[in-house]
Amino acid sequence: MRTDVDAFLRRLARELRPRTDESAEALLRRMRSELPEPWAYEDIAALVAEETAGHVTAFLDLLERGLDATEIAAPPQAVELARAFARNGVPISTLLHAYRLGHVGLLQLIQAEVPRLTRDPELIHGAAMQLMSAGFAYVDRSSARVVAAYQEERDRRLQRRLLLANEAGRRVGSTLDITRTSQELADVCTDDFAGLVTVDLLVSVLDDEDAYPPSDPPLLRRTAQQSQLGADVGELTVAPGRTHAYPADAAPARALATGMPARHHLAESESWAGWAPEADSGGGEHGPGGFPSALLLPLLARGEILGLVQFFRAGSAAPFDEDDLLLAQEIAARAAVSIDNARRYTHERSTALTLQRSLLPQHAVEQSAVTAASRYLPSGSRAGVGGDWYDVIPLSGARVALVVGDVVGRGLRAAATMGRLRLAVRAFADIDLMPDELLTHLDDVVIRLQHEEGQDAGETSATCLYAVYDPVSRVCSLASAGHVLPAVATPPDGERDAAAARSAAFPDMPIGPPLGLGGLPFETVELELPEGSLLTLYTDGLIQSRKRDVDTARDMLLHVLDHAPDSPDEVCDQLLAALLPDRPVDDIALLVSRTQALDPDHVATLDLPSDPSAVSGARSFASDRLDAWGLDELSFTTELIVSELVTNAIRYGKSPVQLRLINESTLTCEVFDANSTAPHLRHARSNDEGGRGLLLVAQLSERWGTRHSRAGKVIWAEQSLPSDTTFPG
Repeated sequence: MRTDVDAFLRRLARELRPRTDESAEALLRRMRSELPEPWAYEDIAALVAEETAGHVTAFLDLLERGLDATEIAAPPQAVELARAFARNGVPISTLLHAYRLGHVGLLQLIQAEVPRLTRDPELIHGAAMQLMSAGFAYVDRSSARVVAAYQEERDRRLQRRLLLANEAGRRVGSTLDITRTSQELADVCTDDFAGLVTVDLLVSVLDDEDAYPPSDPPLLRRTAQQSQLGADVGELTVAPGRTHAYPADAAPARALATGMPARHHLAESESWAGWAPEADSGGGEHGPGGFPSALLLPLLARGEILGLVQFFRAGSAAPFDEDDLLLAQEIAARAAVSIDNARRYTHERSTALTLQRSLLPQHAVEQSAVTAASRYLPSGSRAGVGGDWYDVIPLSGARVALVVGDVVGRGLRAAATMGRLRLAVRAFADIDLMPDELLTHLDDVVIRLQHEEGQDAGETSATCLYAVYDPVSRVCSLASAGHVLPAVATPPDGERDAAAARSAAFPDMPIGPPLGLGGLPFETVELELPEGSLLTLYTDGLIQSRKRDVDTARDMLLHVLDHAPDSPDEVCDQLLAALLPDRPVDDIALLVSRTQALDPDHVATLDLPSDPSAVSGARSFASDRLDAWGLDELSFTTELIVSELVTNAIRYGKSPVQLRLINESTLTCEVFDANSTAPHLRHARSNDEGGRGLLLVAQLSERWGTRHSRAGKVIWAEQSLPSDTTFPG
C-alpha cells in the first residue's frame, strides 16, 4: 500500500508541476486576503511571489522524488524574505502566520487534486496522511531555517541600532553649544539611520521668553540639518538659523502641540508640501523631496518641549518601523537633555557675563596719576563665568587706587559676590585706608558673606591685590591677599630712548592669605617708581595654560614688558597675544597702568609750628600760591578752608603740622598732623564757641575727608577749578 501511495504522489506532483505558477498565484490571493500587513512593504511584496513559487516547487520535488523532508532546503527566496521581515520590523509571529497560511493552502490545493486522479478511498486516505506528514516535516524543516535567518537579521539590526545609540551618546553633547549639539544630532543620525535629519528649536525657548507656551503657530529656529549626499530635500529645509513656522494643521505642528512622537509614510502620489516650513523670509524652495517615510520626535527635557527633530528616509530605504521609532526616541531624549544643558549654560553664562560686565568699570575714570588700560576676557571653558574684576579708584591728594581680584567659583554666584566685594573695596577706599588695612576689612566682609550664605552655598573665598600710587612722591603702596604678584617695568635710565629696553621684574613682596580665612595679617610694601613705569596687575588666568607651566608664562610676561611700548592699550594687546591660549581655562582680568609724576610746580608745601599765630601765615602762603597759579578767584574760599583746617590741627592735633596745596584736576588743600584722632562734622548749638569749622569746610568744598597713615592723619578738601584755568608755563 505504501508503494502505491508513493507512486500516486509522484504522479500527482508531475500533474501539478506545469501549473506551479497558477498554484502560487492562488496561494498569494488567499494570503493577501487573510494577512494584508506584509504587502505594505515594497521589498516584502516583491519577494513573496518568488518565495511562494519556490515553496511550491520544493514541495513538489519532495513528492516526486520521494525525498525525506530533511533533504529539502528552504528556497533562497524564503531566507531573503525572512530577512526582509526582520529589516522592516515585522513581528516574527506575522512571518510564521504567513508561513502557516502558505503551507496549509498548498496542502489543501494538492489534496483538492487527489479525487480527480483516483476514486480509491484507501489510496485517497493514504495520500492524505502522507501529504500531511510530509507537509509538517517540510514546514518544520524550512521554518527552522527561516526563523534562524529572521533572528540573525534581527540580531544584526539590533546590534547596529545599539552601536548607533552608543555612537549618539558619545558624539552628541560634546560641548555646551546649542548649535553644535543640534548639528551633532543631525550628523550622527544620517550616518546609518536616516537620509535627512532636521532640528528645530522653539524661539521662545532659545530666547528664554517668560511667556510659555509659545505663540500659535509656534515660531522655530532651524539650528541644524543634514542629508545624505545627493538627496533632494528642497521642500523640507530652510537655511540654518532662519526662523519659521509649520502650518497649524501639519503633522510637525501637531507633534509640537501634543508632545507625542509620530511615524508617517506617504503614498507614491503624496508629498510633504503640506509640511513645508513657512520661513519668515525667503524660506526653503519646494521640491519633490523623495523621502516617503518620516519620524517626528518632540525634544523634551525636564518636562519642557524644546523643539522638534525630524528623521526622513528615501524611498529606496526600508520605511521606519516601531523599533526605529523607539531608537529615535532614545536618541532624541538624550539629545534633548544635552541641548537643554547647553541652553541653560548659555543663558546662565550670558546672564552672569552681563552682570559681571555691568559691575566692572564702564568708562575710564578721570584722574591724572596714571594712564590706564584694561581688558576682561571670559574663559572659553564650560565651567562658566568667573568672578574676576579690576578697578581704578581716584583718591584724595591726586592719588589713585588700582585693584584686581578674583572670586573663587563660577557663574552667577561668583559674579554677584564679585560685585559685592568691588563695592566694599570702593567704600573702604573712600575712607582712604592703607592697603593692608583695607584688605583686613575686606577679609571681614568675606567672612560675613560666608556666614550669611551658610554651608550649603559652599565656601566663599577670593584673592585681591590693592595698590595706591601717589604721583607727588611717585611711591606705590601695595598689599596682596593671596593674589599673584604684579609686574613692574621701569623705563631705561638716562634720556628716554625708544629703542632701549625697559627693566621688568616682579617686586619682592609678601603674598598674604586669601580673603575669607580670617585672623591672618596682611603687609603693605612701598615701591618708588620712576615716571613712565608700567604697573601690570592681572588675574592668574593670564598665566595659566594646559600647554606650559606658570614659570614659563611669567618669563614670557616679563619679556613682553621689557620691550613694551608706552601705550597701556598696546601693552594689553601684546600681553594677550603672547600669553592667551586658544581656549583660556579661566577668566582674565588685566590692568596696565603707566605712572605719571605731578609737576613739582603744581605742589606747594609749608611746615607750620604748633602755634595759633601760624594760621595767618598759612593763609598768606595759600593766597600767594593761588596767585602764582592763576587761581585768584578761589583765594577767598581757599583761605577760609586753610584757616579752619590749620586751626583744628594746631588746636587738637600734634606737631608736626604741615600744609600742602595740590593743583591738578582739582585744587586740594591738605593739612597733616601727628594725631591719629579724626575730627567729626557736627552741628554746633547757638551758644557753642566752636564746632562750626568743618561744617564751613564742607559747605565751601566739593569733597572733604580724612585719611590716616602710620605717622598721623591728613584732613583734605577739594575745590573744582575754574573752567578757563591755564597753568603757568
